[in-house]
Amino acid sequence: MLKSSRHYTYFCAATEEKFWEVEQVEERMKEMQEQKKRIKTRMAKIKHKLAILSGKGGVGKSTVAANLALALARKGYKVGVLDADITGPSIPKILGVRGKRLTTESSLASILPASGPLGIKVISMDFLLPDDETPVIWRGPMKSMAIIQFLADVEWGDLDFLLIDLPPGSSDEPLTIMQTIPSISGIVIVTAPSEVSQIVVKRAIGFTKELRVPPLGIIENYSGFVCPKCGAEFDILGSGGGQKIAEQLGVPFLGKIPIDPRICEDSDRGTPFVLEHAETPAAKAFMRMVEKIEEFLKRQEART
Repeated sequence: MLKSSRHYTYFCAATEEKFWEVEQVEERMKEMQEQKKRIKTRMAKIKHKLAILSGKGGVGKSTVAANLALALARKGYKVGVLDADITGPSIPKILGVRGKRLTTESSLASILPASGPLGIKVISMDFLLPDDETPVIWRGPMKSMAIIQFLADVEWGDLDFLLIDLPPGSSDEPLTIMQTIPSISGIVIVTAPSEVSQIVVKRAIGFTKELRVPPLGIIENYSGFVCPKCGAEFDILGSGGGQKIAEQLGVPFLGKIPIDPRICEDSDRGTPFVLEHAETPAAKAFMRMVEKIEEFLKRQEART
């Protein structure tokens, strides 16, 4: 029994607060269900969803992701790139769309991605930042919510490929992508020739197995240097580590990308390397990797 009007007032206020808390939870759960439906609808229009992963930073993963997208688009595919590196987005810079602002389509209640070279559709946190000095100081749940919103609210349309450029490691962003996107076609793992990188690749492969997502293959970046004048090859950072670890783990090896200063120069300018320097060993390596990806996906489709 309540002993005073003060206690009664406190009880009523507490009960009302609990009621609103429950109502807010119910609203959030309803919103999450709606997002899930929208993601399923939008992802159904995309034939192949490929995640680009690296166990550690500094292996050129974003550059590889951007050039794989360009190589696929060069073959006539409709391609999109989701830059899922929320705190360190770099895809817009590499693809030459930095500075663009996202627009909305009121009739579809959707966000429209930016259009890059060869019609590649691009979404990135970089488009939402006011300037270069603004950091994204978010904990895991906030980053996951941003990724889910990109998937649920962006009008990707009909695509042959959606490449998701993930930040290094196997934490919030990669986990959110793997658990949110229905039927990911596979994961491409980027590494460097060093033994340190090889150790981390093993963990990345373990990540794909834990989540039951097929590892599409390993790419060894920075694999030797080809002199642009004489054509001689030098193993500046080593070579063969990616192929070695692929053989050990029974994972397909997609190929090696040699060091080419023009890749860095084109990335800084936002110029498509595989188009501007199509006859270089590195550009040809990207095109061969795309062919292997095509073969993998054809075999995958034949089994289903």
